[in-house]
Amino acid sequence: MPQLITYGNELIRINPSNNKIEYSTNRGSSWITRYSGSGCGQFRDLLEYGNEIIACTDKGLYYSTNKGSSWICRSSGSVAKTLIAVQDGGRELLGSSNDGHLYYSTNKGSSWIRRR
Repeated sequence: MPQLITYGNELIRINPSNNKIEYSTNRGSSWITRYSGSGCGQFRDLLEYGNEIIACTDKGLYYSTNKGSSWICRSSGSVAKTLIAVQDGGRELLGSSNDGHLYYSTNKGSSWIRRR
């Protein structure tokens, strides 16, 4: 599960010890907190997706258009809450759940369909 992504000239990570989103402009030598709220829940995974960063959390799927400074809920349904990882699948967003199922979304994660 990528808890670290490259976004432009920054590294952006989930710090699992305190559930903060942090960034580095010096290749990880030092880290600065960018987001430290608790409203999104526990961060699990990050993905650069177009001009957004998408995050899987235990409260659903969130996105940010400002490098992770703030987050907007895109999906908080039962499937979105079980996602532990997301991946760019080309024309669709792919998500794997904590129970081993694979889901896909053709609308940036607003809704999910189980892949059979």
